[in-house]
Amino acid sequence: MSQIKYSKLLFCLLPVVGALTCQYSFSAEREQVNWPYVNTKLKRDPAVEAQIEQLLAKMTIEQKVAQMIQPEIGYLSVEQMRKYGFGSYLNGGNTAPYGDKRADQATWLKYADEMYLASMDSTKDGIAIPTIWGTDAMHGHSNVYGATLFPHNIGLGAAHDADLIKRIGQATAKEVSATGIEWSFAPTVAVVRDDRWGRTYESYSEDPELVRLYAGSMVTGIQGDIGADFLKGSNRIATAKHFVGDGGTERGVDRGNTLIDEKGLRDIHSAGYFSAINEGVQSVMASFNSWNGKRVHGDKHLLTDVLKNQLGFDGFIVSDWNAHKFVEGCDLEQCAQAINAGVDVIMVPEHFEAFYHNTVKQVKDGVIAESRINDAVRRFLRAKIRWGVFSKSKPSARPESQHPQWLGANEHRTLAREAVRKSLVLLKNNENVLPIKASSRILVAGKGANAINMQAGGWSVSWQGTDNTNSDFPNATSIYAGLQSQVTKAGGEITLSESGEYTSKPDVAIVVIGEEPYAEWFGDIEMLEFQHETKHALALLKQLKADNIPVVTVFLSGRPLWVNKELNASDAFVAAWLPGSEGEGVADVLLTNSQGKAQFDFSGKLSFSWPKYDDQFTLNLNDADYDPLFAYGYGLTYQDKINVSVLSEKTSPKKMVNSDSHPLFVRNLAKNMTWQLADTSTEKVLASGASATSGDKQSLLMQSVNLSYQEDGRGFNWRAQAAVSLSHLEPKQLDSKFSAGYLELKMRIDKAPEQGANLQVMCSENHCLRNIDFSSFSQLMTDKSWHTLAIPLHCGDSGLAEQKITDALRITSQNLSLAIADVALTIKPSNDSLSLTCAK
Repeated sequence: MSQIKYSKLLFCLLPVVGALTCQYSFSAEREQVNWPYVNTKLKRDPAVEAQIEQLLAKMTIEQKVAQMIQPEIGYLSVEQMRKYGFGSYLNGGNTAPYGDKRADQATWLKYADEMYLASMDSTKDGIAIPTIWGTDAMHGHSNVYGATLFPHNIGLGAAHDADLIKRIGQATAKEVSATGIEWSFAPTVAVVRDDRWGRTYESYSEDPELVRLYAGSMVTGIQGDIGADFLKGSNRIATAKHFVGDGGTERGVDRGNTLIDEKGLRDIHSAGYFSAINEGVQSVMASFNSWNGKRVHGDKHLLTDVLKNQLGFDGFIVSDWNAHKFVEGCDLEQCAQAINAGVDVIMVPEHFEAFYHNTVKQVKDGVIAESRINDAVRRFLRAKIRWGVFSKSKPSARPESQHPQWLGANEHRTLAREAVRKSLVLLKNNENVLPIKASSRILVAGKGANAINMQAGGWSVSWQGTDNTNSDFPNATSIYAGLQSQVTKAGGEITLSESGEYTSKPDVAIVVIGEEPYAEWFGDIEMLEFQHETKHALALLKQLKADNIPVVTVFLSGRPLWVNKELNASDAFVAAWLPGSEGEGVADVLLTNSQGKAQFDFSGKLSFSWPKYDDQFTLNLNDADYDPLFAYGYGLTYQDKINVSVLSEKTSPKKMVNSDSHPLFVRNLAKNMTWQLADTSTEKVLASGASATSGDKQSLLMQSVNLSYQEDGRGFNWRAQAAVSLSHLEPKQLDSKFSAGYLELKMRIDKAPEQGANLQVMCSENHCLRNIDFSSFSQLMTDKSWHTLAIPLHCGDSGLAEQKITDALRITSQNLSLAIADVALTIKPSNDSLSLTCAK
């Protein structure tokens, strides 16, 4: 990879002792900022350009617009692809071919073939341009059952090894190619400023220089080297994302507002794009966030003037999932503003048909210039032709698809295990308790010890990763399983007890604790203290310490967290990040060989600063008030003889929350809540994930839908008599402050019931506070739009307030289709709500 330095841009960010720090301010008036031209290596091929112009000359407006539309497979049919000839399609983090989460390689290829052949059928749309499939291959081909899962980017950042990154990119491209997919939505090149952001683990580092080095390495790994194997063989189209400022939002709020001047945007948040573009990245994904109050998806200065013109990017810009909706003047079904700003391919998962027709009309009406459409299609076709889509046959017939063994290949798992070893950061090793003799008597405890979903994190088989079990990760190795294998071979004794129980006192306890899985949006937090509410993990550590057992803590997390209390309760403490499928990489470093010598030393160094205080939300290298517990670049080795002193456990005052509402299902299920699907003949099905079916597999279907954000609603389709409930896992009394309040929810009725349907609220085992016939919703029946419904709770049986509620909401029908989102208890209804009376 070309090692380009941008010292004039990054001089104030380099970790030089005594260097001046940079302070950025911004103002409403934009000063002139020059961005470097970085597309210095990839030259245009005259033959490719001629082919593009020949295609454009014979394409209609309708055909051009179809190239710009990207539907999602959960909503797209083969017939719709045949009718419109969409240029691309995607699978979201919770979607697999035919709804099969555990689809094998042949099934992925079958689906890819169907879409490819439909796009090549010109009988309806009049043209044959091969479509391509995009997927979020975030840490390996991570949405696919059985794929190798590498450590998430935050762990790779701690490895400080650019060659490792390239090799991981190559392995990932091979696995993606084996399933017939042409396009990867990776790498993420965000530079995180506030670690409360739920996507922190997708970032390599808080240091722009490291992100710059890694971005180019990953792009060459996925796409190949310019002038050599660029976009050939198993290499895929890569995507640098999200342009720009995604890691800098206020309070770390996903899709929020990044307040910084243009110099700061350039010098901090754009470093990864400089190297990615120089290495020929073909796609850049626009960012959900706003920059100083303006949505990036509608910012022509950033997307066209900066990215395409000044930086010289000649690939195409793809939007994020429904992100166009948030641009001023846009909605889910139209957004001329984003296209005019420079977005070339619009990711419209569900409303793609309406968006297509509206865009065609906007072009014909002059709202969008045809020259802008031509530029967008030209850029997209350029990437397709460079990759060779016109010269290749259907996905299953391509040479790279003949290697099912590439998916989860042994050599890829070996590489992932190497990456795990290199990513581990030793924060504490008092009295050199590590390494542990493999012949010892070892207790392994903690919730994360044998939980592959915790070590994999989000973007692993499913989007948020919350519904996964070990069975969703075939051939993967949990941290405990890796330890067990090596201890058993060495003649030691090992016991697994999540709660830390034992019969014979162990020589040492390895306790694996950490964050539950999460991904974007749902992963945002307000407090840095780990388990600030429960402290279950801390109690376990203290329990073992009280028994005079040396405690080695392995901490699984997608970001640095305030863990002073847990550090004090541990003799050794390892930041393991989210290591992925190869948990034995942890054992490689923690345990000795049979001769009692370390197998591998710790080599990981922090690529994110570790907080000293629980309110150090923005803690970054070269900050004026930089005062971390463990500084950027910190990481002990077995040669270090350093004891970490007892740390302060003082916490900052917690803000008192006096909320007028209590969420039950807002973006995601609240604690103690679940969906229940019940038919007339089988046991109830409890569902916390994005999709489910009733026990008989046919009466009631639940799937995710989109209201404001990705998969923040649930759709329900009745085919026979059945009921869905939003239920408490443990029944509880209604909070007295809501007894005179409302249950509020957003509802969209897609198909009105032909026969009676009933909605009930606040149900105990034998009685419900309200029973409402769907005829009361006449205003909702016809327009298939979202409406806010407020159901008063001060009606009906006042005695129910003394009973424990099992179901907050229950809907019974036999022929109905609707969607639900934003269910909450509230004291006052929203101004735009349809408030039912007690008579209804």
